[in-house]
Amino acid sequence: MKLKQLEGLLGDLEQFSNPKVELEQYPTGPHIASRMLFTAENSYGDITDKVVADFGCGCGTLSVAAALLDAASVIGFDIDPQSLETATLNAEELEVEIDFVQCDITKLELKGQIVDTVVMNPPFGTRKKGADMEFLPAAMKVASHAVYSLHKTSTREHIKRAALRDFNAKSAEVLCELRYDLPKLYKFHKRKEVDIAVDLWRFEPK
Repeated sequence: MKLKQLEGLLGDLEQFSNPKVELEQYPTGPHIASRMLFTAENSYGDITDKVVADFGCGCGTLSVAAALLDAASVIGFDIDPQSLETATLNAEELEVEIDFVQCDITKLELKGQIVDTVVMNPPFGTRKKGADMEFLPAAMKVASHAVYSLHKTSTREHIKRAALRDFNAKSAEVLCELRYDLPKLYKFHKRKEVDIAVDLWRFEPK
């Protein structure tokens, strides 16, 4: 599947109808999601025929992208049941098979389930400090091949240090810097939309 085709399909997905500020729910736009998964597959072969988990999957954009790129199986995890309902509808609409599981990522224990690749767009940690860093160790424990994750560019040094020193990463690499279009979703947002610089990371577990 070509990048433009993938981006087009992701652009038709339903997103949060009533986003929850405490969970920092922001949609992962089709531009970023398509490039993230396309890079993971075309540069590293980490999606097609692999078991892919999407942590904090929200409305399922990254999960659907993985399924469209022919992952062997895809599991989306999220704490919010409403988001998972939307994600399920999105998967049905595009006729892809995805298992969605409601759970708290920080308490996740997968017994006997082998996961090759974890993809995620964790909370940026602007409302709850360190929320993004709770996702990373959980992902590193589960993935056997690689973790792909989006983090604010301003936290780059902190992320690299923590991944290599504390979270058992063999390597931590920024693949590219992307612009995250943050639409005005919440009352406290002053501007119509904000452009945030984010890094696409690839972590390899030891």
